[in-house]
Amino acid sequence: MRFRDKVVAITGGGSGIGAVMAPMFASEGAAVVVADWDRDGAEGTAGLIARKGGESRAVVADISTPEGAAEAVGTAVEAFGRIDVLINNAAIAATDDILLTDAEGWDRDVEVVLKGTFLCTKAALPHMIDQRAGSVVNIASVNGLAALGNEAYSAAKAGVINLTQGVAMRYGRDGVRANAVAPGTIRTPIWDERVEKDSRVFERLIKWYPLGRIGEPEDVARAAMFLASDDAGWISGIVLRVDGGLMAGNEVMTRELLAMAGEDD
Repeated sequence: MRFRDKVVAITGGGSGIGAVMAPMFASEGAAVVVADWDRDGAEGTAGLIARKGGESRAVVADISTPEGAAEAVGTAVEAFGRIDVLINNAAIAATDDILLTDAEGWDRDVEVVLKGTFLCTKAALPHMIDQRAGSVVNIASVNGLAALGNEAYSAAKAGVINLTQGVAMRYGRDGVRANAVAPGTIRTPIWDERVEKDSRVFERLIKWYPLGRIGEPEDVARAAMFLASDDAGWISGIVLRVDGGLMAGNEVMTRELLAMAGEDD
């Protein structure tokens, strides 16, 4: 088991990717702290782990506040004596077009995605430095690598990537690794409302992906677990794209360019 005797804290662990990831860490021996601002979600995920024989704690906290971030990390230390892995997963994307985004909406997206990652990392770092060991894995997004809409969310995810690199550079000599995972479209409950309005939305999105399918939460969880584990012991500061080949290139554009080249021959 890769995480035997390890303690893992996961933000946004009450739903979506986090709710899938937390039991997977527990299945490999970790004690898991599930932090979420939704009580039912946090307790539901922690309860699932407990029913399967694992160790877990639920924390109801808004990690975009210093108090919430401190509680999420502090619960791990208080309950299990240490924190070995921090997964900054909590996020919202409530806004889209910048002209239709007000300051309040911008602030909320950025506070949860970027400020929450900063606050939780800041809370965890002193413990990891004292241990001379620790791994921070930030769930970023392909939106942080290219212009794909949702400007506030995307700008915040780009910030998460840069923050990841900064932590990796500054605290590597203290035994702390920091990496990011950048998922493409992942089939999570956040899509339910859109699917209700447009049952073919995934069918259209699949055409963007060279591997021919939408991602699943398990795809992201496995990547994050690898980066958090000792198997990645000499990997720090990277952005691992888990995107079905999306960012490798634009297939439609490539076909058109090749067709144009053929016309010139």
